[in-house]
Amino acid sequence: MPDPIENNSRASQRRLEFDPTGLPVAMTDLRAAAETIRGSIVATPCHHSRTLSEICGCDVWLKFENLQFTSSFKERGALNRLNALSPDERRRGVIAMSAGNHAQGVAYHARRLGIPATIVMPIGTPMVKIENTRRHGAEVIVTGATLEEAGEFAQNHGRAHGQIFVHPYDDPLIIAGQGTVALEMLEAVPELDTLVVPIGGGGLISGMAIAGRSLQSELRIIGVQARLYPSMYNAIKGTDLPMRGDTLAEGIAVKSPGKIATGLVRRLIDDIVLVTEAELERAVATLISIEKTVVEGAGAAGLAAFLANSGSFSGRKVGLVLTGGNIDTRLIASVLTRELAREGRLTQLAIDIVDRPGQLAVVAALLAEAGANIIEVSHQRTFSDLPAKATLLQLVIETRDSAHLAAVMARLAASGLSARCT
Repeated sequence: MPDPIENNSRASQRRLEFDPTGLPVAMTDLRAAAETIRGSIVATPCHHSRTLSEICGCDVWLKFENLQFTSSFKERGALNRLNALSPDERRRGVIAMSAGNHAQGVAYHARRLGIPATIVMPIGTPMVKIENTRRHGAEVIVTGATLEEAGEFAQNHGRAHGQIFVHPYDDPLIIAGQGTVALEMLEAVPELDTLVVPIGGGGLISGMAIAGRSLQSELRIIGVQARLYPSMYNAIKGTDLPMRGDTLAEGIAVKSPGKIATGLVRRLIDDIVLVTEAELERAVATLISIEKTVVEGAGAAGLAAFLANSGSFSGRKVGLVLTGGNIDTRLIASVLTRELAREGRLTQLAIDIVDRPGQLAVVAALLAEAGANIIEVSHQRTFSDLPAKATLLQLVIETRDSAHLAAVMARLAASGLSARCT
């Protein structure tokens, strides 16, 4: 993958020529948004990660937006937009479409402000996000196979009922609200020279780029998208990569980025990189393991790109935004166990053995001597190509790492057992 920082001369030229004239959102809008939301959202911490810095050979700061009350930065833009409603618009109420985080931000602050709220969420939205949105007092309608279909329904429903549509990303007031994340980061750590930001519809990175370019024109700004949904990547780079499937980062699984945001990204961002599902899973697991913080797939996208391209950031001072923490507990368990498997710490073995008493004990003794822990055991006698007097022994074992696993496999082979990882 090309270096997203050093080998982009056109981006460097854009930084040198930055001119805020004509932008649909100005630095004054961000400052006004910061005043509007002050005291009603959390000024989340921006902490230096000593461990990640040591691993990657640079200085890393994490902005913990997963610590907002609704566990997402989306509160910022939602509150800024709601506060701009007229008394008549507040009485009529609002409607929004969202895969979860914008929904919760709108629902929570609408209830605080006494504004009726309806939220349209696409089919497949994690149940934790649906239930949390209902808990904040909004009417929830689950419909549409995609965010775009949910959005079309929301706009039609809103027109029919006189509700004000609150767009999740393509609205100047939303963009200004999200940009306050960068204001706080650069105030807390003015020496930052790189920001790595997840991209869905583009509202967050647009607002942060306006703040970053205005305060520090040489700041590098790298956007991140899930490889399964490279919508902004396609728009900016002129590619036609497919968009499909279920991604861990459903919060940024947007097929059509915002028009305002796309223009701002094209003008202000250095580059966009794509991350795989395995990289997203690794980032979620890393944050739990190292930082002891729970972050959803979309929220971990910045770290996923950083870990996958760490050489590009060597010696730099990098700010990563952990944009949200709304992830189903069952999904967390799946991500963690899958990462243990990738690290060679959890492995499923298949061993062909003679079907007679004592054979399991022999295998168990060999594994114990090799320092492996048996987690699960099962025998498969029926659905197997083995002779009738043999059985397939299936085990799940725990080892320290991939090197230890290799030693365990060698020990089994030396004892004459045909063992294989499945």
